[in-house]
Amino acid sequence: MATHLSAAETRPRHKRVLPGLSLSLGTSLLFISLILLLPMSGLVMQSVDMGWDRYWQVISDERVVASYKVTLWAALIASIFNGFFGLLLAWVLVRYEFPGRRILDALVDLPFALPTAVAGITLATLYAQNGWYGEILESLGLKVAYTPWGIVLAMAFTSIPFVVRTVQPVLEELSPEEEEAGMTLGASDWSVFRRVIFPALWPALMTGIALSFTRSLGEFGAVIFIAGNMPYVSEITSLMIFVSLQEFDFPAASAIASVVLMASLILLFAINIWQARYLRRLHGRS
Repeated sequence: MATHLSAAETRPRHKRVLPGLSLSLGTSLLFISLILLLPMSGLVMQSVDMGWDRYWQVISDERVVASYKVTLWAALIASIFNGFFGLLLAWVLVRYEFPGRRILDALVDLPFALPTAVAGITLATLYAQNGWYGEILESLGLKVAYTPWGIVLAMAFTSIPFVVRTVQPVLEELSPEEEEAGMTLGASDWSVFRRVIFPALWPALMTGIALSFTRSLGEFGAVIFIAGNMPYVSEITSLMIFVSLQEFDFPAASAIASVVLMASLILLFAINIWQARYLRRLHGRS
């Protein structure tokens, strides 16, 4: 005898591979508390114990303020550089097939795998006056190693994967039908990119640039070997934190680090809010 099954009975059941909500959420919160919140709360508490007058004296010191300026403008230039070339590199990896493409794709993650100190030593060796690249640049009147431009170079090297890996998945998911429709209507390649492709890439690109900027604010290992570390010229904020630690002035190091932490958190929250609003407005138009 044939039996008729309801739609609910015939619908395939999805097996839960991971544990239920309570265990998964509890484990995640425990991990966040131990790895992220606990160190940050310790940093904040050590800064609070200093007292406001001492805290302000440390973070507003003339030499420390100069390090803020050097770090900010270097991180900004490096992030803009990464935004342009990271988008170009992601475009090449997604839209073109060529020999060595997989190798190039793997090399993008090299700054993540390479110790930052090794990266700094390598960059300093290559761009020194007698280095492979530095010798050529020196003949052109350009000096990179042991100058503020060395800071920009090191920051760009360590943070460019953030832009590429943020933009690349969005490029892979873009539907080619809209591009083909624009070209069918007689639009030029630049018009299609500006009006069809770029609006979809813009949130991911801005997120990648913001992550690159945030990563550059706290960079130390790659920068320290190529910067020159001259007070008021090429000293970064991470170096000032390190100097305070070397002097066993842990409260001062925590105070300076808290400024970098607050700047990074504000930037990350701002870019997430902007991205959510931009995507909501973009979907509303469509």
